[in-house]
Amino acid sequence: MVAVTASEVVVVPAKPVDEVARLAARCSALEAENEGLWEELGRLVGENDRLRDRVGKLEGLLEEARRAGKRQAAPFSRGEPSDSPRRPGRRSGDEHGRHAHREAPGEVDEEVDAPLAERCECGGEICEERIEFQYQDELPEPRPIRRRFAVHIGKCRCCGRRHQGRHPFQTSDALGAAGCMLGPRVVALATEFNKELGLSPQKTAKALARFGIQITAGGVVQAIARQARCLEPTYRALIEGVRTSAAVAPDETGWRINGQRAWLWAFAGEDVTVYLIANGRGYEQAVEVLGEDYSGVLERDGWAPYRQFTAAKHQTCHAHLLRRTGELIASSIAGQARVPHAARRILKDALALREQRQLIDAEEFGLKVRDLGERTDKLLATRPTHEPNRRLLGHLRNEREHLFTFLTEPGVQATNWRAEQALRPAIVNRKSWGGNRSWQGARTQQITMSVIRTARQQNIDPVELITVAQHFRKPAASNLIRLRARASPTSLAA
Repeated sequence: MVAVTASEVVVVPAKPVDEVARLAARCSALEAENEGLWEELGRLVGENDRLRDRVGKLEGLLEEARRAGKRQAAPFSRGEPSDSPRRPGRRSGDEHGRHAHREAPGEVDEEVDAPLAERCECGGEICEERIEFQYQDELPEPRPIRRRFAVHIGKCRCCGRRHQGRHPFQTSDALGAAGCMLGPRVVALATEFNKELGLSPQKTAKALARFGIQITAGGVVQAIARQARCLEPTYRALIEGVRTSAAVAPDETGWRINGQRAWLWAFAGEDVTVYLIANGRGYEQAVEVLGEDYSGVLERDGWAPYRQFTAAKHQTCHAHLLRRTGELIASSIAGQARVPHAARRILKDALALREQRQLIDAEEFGLKVRDLGERTDKLLATRPTHEPNRRLLGHLRNEREHLFTFLTEPGVQATNWRAEQALRPAIVNRKSWGGNRSWQGARTQQITMSVIRTARQQNIDPVELITVAQHFRKPAASNLIRLRARASPTSLAA
């Protein structure tokens, strides 16, 4: 046995009973508090999930409302009318605009006298004091010119080959059952009604009936298709005109072919516009008009396929970016709008600098352009946590080298407004009749719209141009179009 001395014995004092009870009560309270916190955590997690679902639904509704605002049914679809609308007519005061009225015609074809009555309603005699003149523009009663061509037919005495005469006013060599046709000006007018003014074939036929021309809706379609074939060489020459333009603004919108989805492209060059109706909106379709080696400047939106034109310079559309930043600012909460605000200031400063190009020297202008680039790089170096801001900066990084091309390349636009305006007439017509019934009709559509739009750009009457195009037995582009070198407009010569 081991002996233990008194000095080696450790005495442990016993805890009082009340202290043990206090600690036990404290432990129970903490357990109850912990259980309550877990319950509160579960409630907050559920509330957070519910709020996330609500935010997602509200964001979906907001996006749907934005899209609905962009595809409104008509210009007048602006919600409920105002309870207190403004009075129609001119504004009162001095700043109401320019006074204008119809000018008197330069020459008068018919004189009409409006004499006074012999006596007044009271029975007194009326004494003439002076004569005033009133003018009127009136249409004559329409009457078509009906021609009969005596077509001389013969054959070669040597080889026996058949020959047939042709007058310049003729548009076809057809005889027999197909020998009664419309004149070139009627077909050109029908093309303008249908392809530019948006009248359906049925309404076009009714409009021509006012001029004494009787034709069915099917006849209108066939006549326009025939003259489109005459314009094919012109259309190919217009494509060459786009490819030789120093700057081209492309854009695309939805279209329908027999109810199926298709795409309408517009390529607005220098005084020349080409339309293309295709089954897609990718690089392969854009190449059909621009060509793979286009080396000018593309004024385009942020659609990714345009970046595949590596030989070209690019200018991304500032209007699209400003709209996007504006939407982010309008929908963001506190602390999340700094990034779109900063991007918006840079874009607006770039547009303001464009207006100062002629007011400051080249060295100062270059320094300000470089400052814009440094500000942009500083913004792109930030790492925001808000997902829409991250997507915005990601898009700006992709477009970084294309943001300020319009400041360094003379003649380049900051937006793709030319393509937007080129698409607008077709979009208005699409609201009326939807699209085309066949791909052949789509080809007719793109050819005629291209010729009409280009003629309008060059201040040429498209009806006269299309009329002349139908007079040639073998239409050639040289009869209508004279191509020039890049940086010069493509000209149409009637």
